Amino acid sequence: MPASCAPLHKGNLPRNDAVKLHSGQSSSSAHPHEKPLSLSAALICIILVAIDLRPGIVSIGPLLPLLRETFGLSNAQASLLTAIPAILMGGLAFPTPWLATRFGRDNVILAALAILTLATLCRAFANSWIVLLLATAGIGAGIAVVGALIAGFVKKSFPRHTSLLMGVYAMSLGLGSTLAAGSAGPIATATASWRFSSGIFAIFGLTAIAAWLYISRREPATSLGDAPAPASVPHRRPWGYPAAWFAALYVATNNILFFGFIAWTATMYRELGVSNAQASTLLASFTIAFMIGNLTAGLISRNTDRRRVITVFAGLVLIGSVITAHVPLLMPYLFIPVIAFGIGGSFTLGMTLPLDHTATVGEANTWTAFVMGIGYSTGAIGPLIFGHARDLTGSFTAPLWVMGGVAVVMLSLAPFLKPDREAKAHP
Repeated sequence: MPASCAPLHKGNLPRNDAVKLHSGQSSSSAHPHEKPLSLSAALICIILVAIDLRPGIVSIGPLLPLLRETFGLSNAQASLLTAIPAILMGGLAFPTPWLATRFGRDNVILAALAILTLATLCRAFANSWIVLLLATAGIGAGIAVVGALIAGFVKKSFPRHTSLLMGVYAMSLGLGSTLAAGSAGPIATATASWRFSSGIFAIFGLTAIAAWLYISRREPATSLGDAPAPASVPHRRPWGYPAAWFAALYVATNNILFFGFIAWTATMYRELGVSNAQASTLLASFTIAFMIGNLTAGLISRNTDRRRVITVFAGLVLIGSVITAHVPLLMPYLFIPVIAFGIGGSFTLGMTLPLDHTATVGEANTWTAFVMGIGYSTGAIGPLIFGHARDLTGSFTAPLWVMGGVAVVMLSLAPFLKPDREAKAHP
């Protein structure tokens, strides 16, 4: 076969073309008859995928009283239904880059979305506490794998729009949370069962799979190991850099707050005398404010030095947490959203920090996996704190003050989240 007709593999591409492939500028797509992926199409697909990554967790909050009644659960046992997904979201983030290298990013994401969808359906038919836990674990596993690879996709395909795309991604997570928080309770009431209310969210899984199939047909077949980084850009491992550890701790504190409040806000206010409908509305106000905070942080944080913006959002979390702990019934429709707005903005900023400190797709995925792995694993403590402290003390006052302390720690990390000069020197 003449050289000009030889198939173009990455191993025989000229150096400049190989570098373009690694940075996301592909010379051809896996499906030559398909149009290249546009920014607007990527935004829509990211929204559809992200919406699917929270209902399996958030819908548990409004359904906890019914689940406790069905399976005879204590508060501590019920907290596992939110803690287990968080633990898996952290633990599975670490091997996910290897899975993408071994099997291909798109294959891994599609498989994870399928597992998430099937697990959501299976949980609706659970006939025992063990089956309920296993299905919940499947939900957490699917979310973990997809979430760990989104940042690498953004870094590869749209390196100039990372802040915008991660803001939209985080906002869409909040949208999925809002839909689940606002509808799970009313659907359960209307159907007189938690099962339909839990399983209906599998619909989001089908749309997410369709969206990523669209992306996979307009992007080159890819994995983390497809192309080597340019020789001038070493692949920096996150565990050797203080910046990665500070980012991981920042995300960890934010996730403790998020998972703690998302799991117990509705139950806490029902115990304080609020009706079931009002408690669901209050939880929905949390997720709406979280979503607005996601997008706001992505829009206003334009510089790689994000410390001032981080301080603002963390400060809002602290103010809202302290007031809620001191007087939980004082304007909850104001201060619960204030907490959520701060957590939402902090989440977007935490998702963006690994991209600020990396220069290549492989680094972006490795650093994201490191930060999210620690952040989500630690975040599982949030629901456990609420559940155990409530069982021990008989009220939610103690866990609320613990959340206030966590907010203090998050705010204190802001000065240490400075830009990495070494990363900024990279193209």
